[in-house]
Amino acid sequence: MIRVTIWNEYFHEVKEETVKKVYPNGIHSALAEFLGKDEEIEVTTVTQHDENGELIENVGITDELLANTDVMIWWGHVRHGEVPDEIAMKVKNAVLEGMGMIFLHSAHHSKPFKLLMGTSCNLGWRESNDKERLWVIDHNHPIMRGINDRFFELPAEETYTEPFGIPDPDKLLMIGWYNGGEVFRSGCIWHRENGKVFYFQPGHETFPTFYNENVQTIIKNAVKWAAPVCPRIPLNCPWVARLEEK
Repeated sequence: MIRVTIWNEYFHEVKEETVKKVYPNGIHSALAEFLGKDEEIEVTTVTQHDENGELIENVGITDELLANTDVMIWWGHVRHGEVPDEIAMKVKNAVLEGMGMIFLHSAHHSKPFKLLMGTSCNLGWRESNDKERLWVIDHNHPIMRGINDRFFELPAEETYTEPFGIPDPDKLLMIGWYNGGEVFRSGCIWHRENGKVFYFQPGHETFPTFYNENVQTIIKNAVKWAAPVCPRIPLNCPWVARLEEK
């Protein structure tokens, strides 16, 4: 069983009626609904804010939660600064130990992602309801299993555009093209010490992107790809005894 924790900022869905209409129970609930249907996945959800929009202590992340998470999914947008630096560092360290990590949409500017990338993670953006066409670069990668066409389209998404201030991915899986003319590296993977990281660009809060079958397939595949295959490896520099006598 893959233990998945979905972390959601949960601010727009509380404060903005247009977003609440799309995700009435929060983006985290929409993600949990389709992931929870997979018999291999056990889902927990935590949020940065409560149903009144008030900040939750430690943004819902505890040592116990991280210890019992195989893969964490992170959606954030406008409240990145409220995440304490020490919590962001704990998430980063959990990834280095072996926890899988999936960052969605505006989580490119989250503290854990920037710590793991070591770069600005800046990009160009525009909210103009442009159509996005997501081109598949590698159909053979496990994350792309079940996406059989050369591309799929989303009727409307927030436009993200290059340059994207990230280190070169270990592998680029998708390129997004918008009918405004921009392109963007929309699906990227990295290995960070013992953990795997996937960044997936679609998922603006005002669009029903997470109800899209292809998007759901990719996220579900990414969970299984990112799941650790061995126990966490502590981040230490141990003294070791000789294995052989002189």
